[in-house]
Amino acid sequence: MILLTGANGVVGRQVQKMLSNEGIPVTAVTRGLDEGPQPGNRKVVRGDLFDPRWIEAALEGVEAVQISPRATGPGLGELLKLAVKQGVRRVVLLSATTVEHPAGEARFAAQFRAAEDLVTRSGLEWTVLRLADFAANALAWVPQLKAGDVVRGAYGRAASSPIHEADIAAVAVRALRGATPAESVHTLTGPQSLDQHEKVRLIGAATGRALSFRELSPEQVRHGMLAQGLPDEVPARLLGSLADYSERPGPTTGTVEELLGRPALTFAGWARDNAAAFGR
Repeated sequence: MILLTGANGVVGRQVQKMLSNEGIPVTAVTRGLDEGPQPGNRKVVRGDLFDPRWIEAALEGVEAVQISPRATGPGLGELLKLAVKQGVRRVVLLSATTVEHPAGEARFAAQFRAAEDLVTRSGLEWTVLRLADFAANALAWVPQLKAGDVVRGAYGRAASSPIHEADIAAVAVRALRGATPAESVHTLTGPQSLDQHEKVRLIGAATGRALSFRELSPEQVRHGMLAQGLPDEVPARLLGSLADYSERPGPTTGTVEELLGRPALTFAGWARDNAAAFGR
């Protein structure tokens, strides 16, 4: 049995699909409703992992746990203690490249670093996956591209190597099954550094449209996001990272290919996979 925190997230859904295809039973932890199909090898438990004492019973028979720090928050330490108590063998942490390659406000990298410290000191077999920005973050542009052919944003020349969520999930599944070295840290990125102009162009190529990126000031973007009701943390995370990546591109590694024995999936491929989401 594998237990997934952040089960309804971009990576969590992919991991569930892959494990289900392999016939491996999954316990999916979610805070809210789960309206997806419930195959015979998957069960859902609901609750707030910021205070995880309630989950102790659900950990019985679990071999490995995948941790999303945003899902567990301050409850991570207690969750790990409960996992050890219930005989869980291994833990896989979804961390961030900013722990090793600083970008954005230091407080956000510090949260991931603190999660890594808890996991590596837990007494469980552990694997840490430090992740680049997700290709799926481009879905934030869907409303703009359904309304027109221009994406408006800040720091158009900010460059990173976005990773396809299917690659993250494939590596995570290997780690959850014990097929990666114990006590190992892996920095996972996509295969190509792209700025925002290039990402928009590739979405255009996938959708058969002539799309463009139009520069706005960071304050315009921040104001617009706050006006949508987003908490201040969201533009702070986004704009801080973009500001640094406009000065120094994010890392690019070959780790996905090394671990999976095939090339990492490209952003162009991700755009084709998700072209329907950007349709008008």
